[in-house]
Amino acid sequence: MVPGNNTQISEFVLLGFSKEPEFQLLIFGLFLSMYLITVFGNLLIILAIISDSHLHTPMYFFLSNLSFVDICFTSTTIPKMLLNIITQTKVITYEDCLTQMYFFLLFVQLDNFLLTVMSYDRFIAICHPLHYTVIMNPVLCGLLVLISWLIGALNSLLQSLLALRLSFCTILEIPHFFCEFKDVIQLACSNTFLNNVMMYFAIGLFGGGPFTGICYSYSKIVFSICGISSARGKYKAFSTCASHLSVVSLFYCTGLGVYLSSAVTHGSHSSATASVMYTVVTPMLNPFIYSLRNKDIKRFLRRFFGIETNKELIVLGLKNCH
Repeated sequence: MVPGNNTQISEFVLLGFSKEPEFQLLIFGLFLSMYLITVFGNLLIILAIISDSHLHTPMYFFLSNLSFVDICFTSTTIPKMLLNIITQTKVITYEDCLTQMYFFLLFVQLDNFLLTVMSYDRFIAICHPLHYTVIMNPVLCGLLVLISWLIGALNSLLQSLLALRLSFCTILEIPHFFCEFKDVIQLACSNTFLNNVMMYFAIGLFGGGPFTGICYSYSKIVFSICGISSARGKYKAFSTCASHLSVVSLFYCTGLGVYLSSAVTHGSHSSATASVMYTVVTPMLNPFIYSLRNKDIKRFLRRFFGIETNKELIVLGLKNCH
């Protein structure tokens, strides 16, 4: 197939992970399972926070927003991939591809910003506990989330509009399971200098900036925790920080690694595999890491599934027997 200018392209081909038919059922089952766990787990977290008045705090407000964004994040890519496997086609239309790129960029930035906001919330709670309720008031919390949405939406719109000006070649195969932004840009026949400049500028500003803020916040948290005399208090605080930082590290290392590797390798299936970590695995693990270890969330889940009620009935029955 010889490359050539084609500004009126109608579709792209998503190569996915494997061309072997025998692996398609395995891939379908694996991703469907992870998607359902992600959606169900994050919905439970949102339901718990809305239902329990004890969870109406800034930390859980941000967590509910993170859970909502994670559902949207995975729903941007996984359902289309599952549909393609069912229909045995790898095609995505030009319009759907641009739409997918926009929402993917939006939600990955929101994930990024919310992780940063949550680290700031923990910084205030641990380092300035007496001023926590004054600083983290409902107005500030709402503004932080609103600003995150505005910045994410505007940058995603800018990147998508810049992609619209590109003309594409006749080779329109994307070595990914979704319309990954950098892979689509690499397929263009026209000059992509401006697109690449804006892409890496956005990565540095909206990726490196928040990551620096997270590192600063947690460095202050660690310094503050070291001043705690209680060994149990130190362990509990460090455990919470380690859980958050493990997800942050997973998200940033895989996400930024995919984009930065594009300067060295092009069209590699290794980037698709790495993308699974921050597009599927991280959103799936967030409910477990952030919430299921929390006693308030556990209490709600026991009530939701009727476990606590059954225990109370058993205890009541034993008392009646006596």
